[in-house]
Amino acid sequence: MIKANNSTLKSWIEVPENSDFPIQNIPFGVAKHNNEVFVATRIGDTVINLYKVAKLGYFNIDAEVFISCRLNDFMLLGKQVTRDVRNEISDIFVSTNTEASNNAELQKALINNKEVEMLMPISIGDYTDFYSSEQHAFNVGCLFRDPNNALLPNWKHIPVGYHGRSSSILPSGVDFHRPKGQRKAPTDEMPTFGQSNLLDFELETAFFTYEGKPIGDSISTDEADEYIFGMALLNDWSARDIQGWEYVPLGPFLGKNFASHLSCWIVTLDALEPFRVSGPVQEPKVLPYLEYKGDKHVDINLEVAIKPENTEETIVSKSNYRYMYWNMNQQLAHHSINGCNIKVGDCMGSGTISGPKESEFGSMLEISWKGTKAVKMTDGTERKFINDNDTVIMRGYAEKDGIRIGFGEVKAKVLPVK
Repeated sequence: MIKANNSTLKSWIEVPENSDFPIQNIPFGVAKHNNEVFVATRIGDTVINLYKVAKLGYFNIDAEVFISCRLNDFMLLGKQVTRDVRNEISDIFVSTNTEASNNAELQKALINNKEVEMLMPISIGDYTDFYSSEQHAFNVGCLFRDPNNALLPNWKHIPVGYHGRSSSILPSGVDFHRPKGQRKAPTDEMPTFGQSNLLDFELETAFFTYEGKPIGDSISTDEADEYIFGMALLNDWSARDIQGWEYVPLGPFLGKNFASHLSCWIVTLDALEPFRVSGPVQEPKVLPYLEYKGDKHVDINLEVAIKPENTEETIVSKSNYRYMYWNMNQQLAHHSINGCNIKVGDCMGSGTISGPKESEFGSMLEISWKGTKAVKMTDGTERKFINDNDTVIMRGYAEKDGIRIGFGEVKAKVLPVK
C-alpha cells in the first residue's frame, strides 16, 4: 500500500466534514498569494506553499522546483520522486507530528484557500480528447445515425480520439465568450455565419503524463500507470451547431477549440489507487496490445450543475467515471503504439462520460435529446443548451471506507458573443 493512502491517518490541519481534501488526498496545483506564485498542495481548506516547506529542509529535492508557475518541472523528476514527496507531505502534516505542528516557520507556509488564486496547474504541450464512454457514443449514434447501428464499426476495437487545441484550455473560474462560426441547419440550403446557439458542456476527466519514451517507442498497458501523474475534471465545451457542419470529413475544429476548462488541483493516480474497480467485459476481444491486467477503471462520482445568473444552481447530471469502456491504460497504450512520443504535461481527455440512466448523461445534447426536451431550472426558466451568463459547475470525488478524495470543482461562466 502507498504510505500516504493509509485510511487511519488524521492531520493536525483541520479538515471539514465531507472535504475533498483529507490528508489522504495531497493533490498538487499552482497558487498565487501576495503576488508570489508557487507549487502547492491542500489539506482541508488550507493551501500549503511547498516552496516554503522545502526551504525548511523537509524534502530531499531542490526547493527551486516548487517556485514555479507550472507543475512540469516537478513532474519531470518522475513518479518515484513525486510519490516520495507526497509521502513526505503526509509525514509532515499527520496528527502525530507535534514537532511540525509546533514549528512557527512551517506555519508561515499555510494559507486559507480563500486567500489564494489558483492558476493553470500544468503547461500543456499536446492535448488529445478521447471518445471512450459507450453510452455516450451510443446516444450520439442514436441521435445522428441509426439507433439499430449506433456505434461505428471501429468503436469497440480502438479508443477513438482526436488531437485538440491546448492553447484554449483554461483553469476553473476563467469566464469566456460564446463562440461564433459557420452553421448550417439540415433544412438550410447554404451555411450562415453567427454565434453558436447550441452551446454545450461535456462532462469529462483528464489525465496528465510524465515524460514518456523516445519517439518510435510505445507504452504498454502494463507500463501505463508509471507514466500517468494524475487526473483533473475537464469541461470540454462544444458548439454543437458549428461542430455539426464542420466535422465531416476530418472531425472537430472550431466547434471545440474555443475553450475547455480544467479543475486546478491535480489528484495523483496514487491517491486514486484505493478506488480502482473492474471495467466492462470488452466484446469483441481487443487486440493483444490493448489487453490489460487487474482493475484499471476508477470509481469517481461526477455531477454537473447549471447556475443561471443571480439564482441557485440546478443539478442536471450525476454520472460516474467507472462507466468508461476504454480505461486510461488502454488510451495511453493506443496513443503511443505507433511510436508517438508522449511528453511531460500532455493532457488526455476521457471524452464525455455518460451512464445508462438519463440522469447520468454527460452533455445537454443527450439530456435534452437534441433539443427535444427541456430541463427546468430552480428559477423557473428552462434549458435545452447553455444560455449567456450561465455558469456550468462540475464536481467529482471518490469515496470508500470513510475516505473521500475529491477534485474540488471546475466552473466557468458563458459571456455573450464578442
